[in-house]
This record gives sequence, C-alpha cells and structure tokens, in this order.
Amino acid sequence: MSEKVRVRFAPSPTGPLHIGGLRTALFNYLFAKKHGGDFLLRIEDTDQNRYVKGAEEYIIEALNWCGIPFDEGPGKEGDCGPYRQSDRKNLYKDYALQLIENGHAYYAFDSAESLDFHRKDHEEKGKTFIYNWHNRLKLLNSLSLTSEEVKAKLDSGADYVIRFKSPQDEQLVLNDIIRGEITIDTNILDDKVLFKSDGMPTYHLANIVDDHLMKITHVIRGEEWLPSMALHELLYKAFGWNAPKFAHLPLIMKPIGKGKLSKRDGEKGGFPVFPLSWNESQGYREAGFFPEAVVNFLALLGWNPGTEQELFSLDELVQIFSLERVNKSGARFDPEKNNWYNQQWLQRKSDEELAKIFIKQLESHKVSVDFTRVKKVVSLIKERAVFVSDFWNLSDYIFQSPTVYDDKSVKKQWKEDTPHIMQQIAQILTGITPFESANIETIIKEWISKKELSFGKVMPPLRLILVGDMKGPHLFDIMELIGKEETIKRITNAINTLSN
Repeated sequence: MSEKVRVRFAPSPTGPLHIGGLRTALFNYLFAKKHGGDFLLRIEDTDQNRYVKGAEEYIIEALNWCGIPFDEGPGKEGDCGPYRQSDRKNLYKDYALQLIENGHAYYAFDSAESLDFHRKDHEEKGKTFIYNWHNRLKLLNSLSLTSEEVKAKLDSGADYVIRFKSPQDEQLVLNDIIRGEITIDTNILDDKVLFKSDGMPTYHLANIVDDHLMKITHVIRGEEWLPSMALHELLYKAFGWNAPKFAHLPLIMKPIGKGKLSKRDGEKGGFPVFPLSWNESQGYREAGFFPEAVVNFLALLGWNPGTEQELFSLDELVQIFSLERVNKSGARFDPEKNNWYNQQWLQRKSDEELAKIFIKQLESHKVSVDFTRVKKVVSLIKERAVFVSDFWNLSDYIFQSPTVYDDKSVKKQWKEDTPHIMQQIAQILTGITPFESANIETIIKEWISKKELSFGKVMPPLRLILVGDMKGPHLFDIMELIGKEETIKRITNAINTLSN
C-alpha cells in the first residue's frame, strides 16, 4: 500500500466493551500491524446523556489485557489528538457550516412536536415519514424559508439542527472490502441530522471529520454501521475529501445461531460476553481465560485462515490476517469451543508460569508449599484442566490427606484381605530409598508379582487410600510428591477408618 495504513477503533463509553466490540478492535489491530500501520483509539462520547463513568478506562484496560494496545489515543497523544470527541467539539460546527455554504446541508427549525405530528400522520396513512427531498420544502428549514427569515430565526436564538441534503435521483455505487459492490438509490436516504441543538455533532459528522483529520485509511467496523456507509461516502464527497476504504464485519451470533449475541445470552448460558468483569457481569479474565485464548477464538469468529490450523499466537495472526478472508455471514458464538481454546493455551504454558498462578490459589486455601513442588504438581495435572481454577479440585489430595472416601469405590475396592495387603505395602515403603516414583514402582510391582497377587487387588485400593477417590495422575508420582511419611500415614488412617 502506497500510503501508511491508519485504522481506528472508535467505541462509545456507554458501558462495558462487548466481546463483539473487542473483535472489531482486534481486526483493526491485526490489519494495521500486518501492513506496518497505526492503530488508534478514539472515544466517541458526543452523546453525553449516555456517558458511563469508568467505561473509557474499562475499554483501555481490556485492550491492554488482550495484548492489542493502541498506538495513539487517550493518554498516548499523537499529532492528531485529542482523541475524545468531547474534547474536539469546537471543531465540528465549522465543518457543518462549511456544508451549508457549499449547498450540501441546511438549517432545520422544526420542533419535536411538529416532527412527531408528521410521523403519526404518516403512520395513520400506512406510510413512513422520511425527512428528505420529497418533503423538505414543505417543512421549516432554510430551504423553504427566505434568507431573511432564516437570519431572523438565527438572530433570535431559535433552536435548530443542521441536516445533510441528500441528493435526489442518483445511484450511489459503494465498495466494501468484505461485501463487494453495493448500489444505493439516494431517493431512499433521509436527511440525517449532522449537528444538534445542544451544540454537539451527531455521530455521522464527528465520525467523518475525525477520520479525515486523523488520516484514517481504512474503516473496519461492525455490520450494524453498513446502513450509514452511503451517508458517509456522500459526506466525504460533499467535503471534497478522499474517502477511506470500508470493511463491515459480520455479526457475532447467539450460540443457537439466530440473532445477535447479547449480554442476556451470557447470563442464560453461564458464559461471559465481556472481556473483563463489569458490575455483576463476569468477564473472560475473571472467568480464568488466558488473553491468548480470547484473541484466538475471537480471530476465528467470522474470519478463516484458509487452512485447518486453529491455534494462532497474536504474531501468527498478524502475519496471515486479511480482510478478504472475513466472511459476509454472521459467526455463531460457541462457548464450549472457547473453553477448548483455553485448554489448548493452558497446555502451551510452562509449568513455571502456571505454578505462579496456582500458588495464589493455594494461598487462598491456606496451603503453604514449596514452589518446586507446586511446579511438579502442575506438570502432572495440567492435561486434565481447562482453567487454572481446576487445579485445586484436581490436586487437593496432594496438599491435604483425604478425610472421606468415595462410597462406590470403597464398596468395589475394599475387600476382606485389603487391610492386610496394605499393611505389607506400608512396611515395604518404609525401607525404600530413594523415595522416587520409578524406584517405588519397580519395588512394589516386583513384590506384587512375587506374592502372585493381581494388580487389581493392590493398585486401585492403594489409589483410593491416597486420593480418597479413583482419580489422579500416575500413582507412584503421587507417592513421591506427598513423601514417604505422608504415604504411610494415609495407609494407616485408611486401614483404621475403612476396616471399622
């Protein structure tokens, strides 16, 4: 590409960042980095009535947690700042007036009551009221009034909005990187409000002006903005500016495949729809997901690499990402598949990294242990885990002796001669040095063969004694981890408990 790629993620701070918004940010980031470009964050807070305190900080924290930080934005000022629209509000009126001067916009003085009357009147006649070419000369605006009347209204401080003057009888041909060529009949477009009576621009004007001033080359955004594309192209043309290239991403659909994924779907299905927790809603971070897993499953929602590969690091995604491989149709959200991604990323983590996380969990259970031992435990159990939070249930018996034994397993494994066999095992263990897994296994198995016992008579009840259940990794690894003294103690306790 001849010019430097510059893209932006432009959320409104009206609440937590939805997982769909996070995917939009990710695709912008991947595209920018693939082409050696810049990824900007712009906070679109022109609607101050919907502003939610803390939402901007949440957005920034979510991007940083995912490892997709912005190059320019709030707190990272570049040449195109400020990056909050509320800090740029003095800019927009001049651009709105510029459109009036060149005939592409006009003042509209219609009251809310008057517009409401027209809407209801149209509804009663089975029509839809659209403020555009077919009725604007009948309404109260600078196109229907004389210049003297307009001046008098402006001088008196009358409320007004500035509307875009949509062209009549034109066929607008638009090009979207993902969806291809789209043709729009301009007669169906309404004259959108560009500047409001409260002195703030609407999304449409601020968005276009900011994208132009921030030198945005590609606008990558959600499908919900596709209906705005015609107006935005017309605004660029009206200003005499080159429009960026557009790409509208497919929706993220509910797990059932119909309808857009919502917060309520997460609440009903018991899975997060936000990257981080917000009020009572759990986030992916707090649910125990690794950011790499979240980035991985989001990247494959609506985009495919053209291969069977499913696991990608962020660097790998940057290398192979392209907008041309983004699907037009919506992508079904699959919570179970997302769990699978986390499991795969957990397996990729080093035992040391996982042990550092697990040791905090152990502290919450008031278990004080040696880091080297925790690392060894992690190496034995991590294949069975989806989240690090699973580690405790998979290994609690290593850190504390079982006090109860699974009833079904007791009935099946604890026979009349089991206590005698276990007493002999305890005696053998006393003399084993070094007390290491391979050495213990060799000696015990030799003894079993010498006594002509079946392994089923010895190994399952021994596991029941040490674990309290029939779960866990290699039995002799467990023995080495808990040590000789603890192993013999557990055998003695079980004999006393289960024999009674």
